[in-house]
Amino acid sequence: MDDSDTSAILPEEFTPYSADEIPDLGSVSADSETADVQNKRTLRPGRPPFPCPLPVSVEPVLFLAMFSLALQMPLYTQYLWDRISTDLGYNGTKSGGCGNSSGPPDALEKEVETLTAHWSLYINLGGFLMGLFVVTLLGSWSDRVGRRPVLVLACVGLALQAGVYLTVMYLRLPVAWFLLGRLLSGVTGDFNAVLAACFAHAADTSSHRGRTFRVAVLEACLGVAGMLASIIGGKWRRAQGYINPFWLALACNLAAALYAYLFVPESVTPEPSARLFSGEHHRAVLRLYGPQSRGGRGARLWLYALCFFLVVTVHFGSRDLYVLYELSAPLCWGPELVGYGSAAQHLSYLSSLLGLRVLQRCLDDSWVAILGLASNIAALLVISVASTTVLMFTGYGLNFLSMASTPVLRSKLSRLVDPSEQGALFASVACVEGMCSLVATGAFNSMYPATLPVMKGFPFLFGAILLLVPASIIGTMRCREVRAAPGTS
Repeated sequence: MDDSDTSAILPEEFTPYSADEIPDLGSVSADSETADVQNKRTLRPGRPPFPCPLPVSVEPVLFLAMFSLALQMPLYTQYLWDRISTDLGYNGTKSGGCGNSSGPPDALEKEVETLTAHWSLYINLGGFLMGLFVVTLLGSWSDRVGRRPVLVLACVGLALQAGVYLTVMYLRLPVAWFLLGRLLSGVTGDFNAVLAACFAHAADTSSHRGRTFRVAVLEACLGVAGMLASIIGGKWRRAQGYINPFWLALACNLAAALYAYLFVPESVTPEPSARLFSGEHHRAVLRLYGPQSRGGRGARLWLYALCFFLVVTVHFGSRDLYVLYELSAPLCWGPELVGYGSAAQHLSYLSSLLGLRVLQRCLDDSWVAILGLASNIAALLVISVASTTVLMFTGYGLNFLSMASTPVLRSKLSRLVDPSEQGALFASVACVEGMCSLVATGAFNSMYPATLPVMKGFPFLFGAILLLVPASIIGTMRCREVRAAPGTS
């Protein structure tokens, strides 16, 4: 990537350096302009084989990987349902909407539903546990060998997963073989490794002040990719079945790996002596949060990580319930309105990116994050009592700034660690994000049926109350920073 291309995607205050202009690192305040320069790595820019002529770096890799993941997840769950139904001789379809059947539940349908849920849990849990160990290894390793090898390896692993899924479908193998695909992806870091390497690359190539927006751009890629995949996947499956969408997922992962190898500029000076299988990589992650961490940063890292965990858990948990909430009475939405609702959810990524850029001109990042949480809280409160379509879309409208808090938290975590620890940090953040998905699915999906007799929208109300915790922590920590440095705005 040329220097002019890099300048186009980074904030004005960050100027990339040529190999002869890179300054020496020093120990200075992170709030000064000097810190923005000196906190960067002392690197000789790594050129890919074919520098990309477009003003992007890792964005296409993250977009393609996320598109592939969002395309596969609902389809393979539906495939599990159909295969298990066929194997058990159940020829019904999964019920939904506002149909109120007064007859006894179909025992065979219940068995299909139970087996589908169990296999989905086994497959996801197997991939998560394998990835949890590997991504922390790869994240710290990328601090020594570079981000590009991790991106290529993780995308190839995701392609292998899609290949195994296709083999299962073509040969009609037992659904247990899906687990092999998830384990192969987990061995190479899974999607979490892509997240860790992309966000670490963004931290390597951005200034302190411009890092939040740079991270927000990557999160917007996640939102847009998820929106397109959710629109395309369902219609394509109805038109042509499962096979062709999975071929597209395989092609996207291979394209992401090829792009990462050919076009992504390396942001880390590789160490030829660095070994992949070393206990030092996991120790590096543990040192970040340990009591002996540099400058007493451990407590702040734990607090911001807790905020991130709560915010993302609420995002994942509420997202899982929106469709159930919309399909049932009193809303009784059909497929078209559900699609519009899904699009409205994903549009919050773009509106949050725009709002973040505007608000950063007059507010500190901490206050932007609190405004984002306030937007999310207001939306959840309205949705929790929504009984009409207008009220439901009003809730989605109030959600316009909800995704501004997560890039701020990622940025704040990144600023607390050394440039040589960005990979280890974002690997741990990716693991936290994976845990959020598991906790959110278990907690919110269990809470929804349990609280239906009391209040149908109680999980959304609970999520709104839960978000008050990170808002309080972020506000308190910002006030302490202001008191410690009265000149800070």
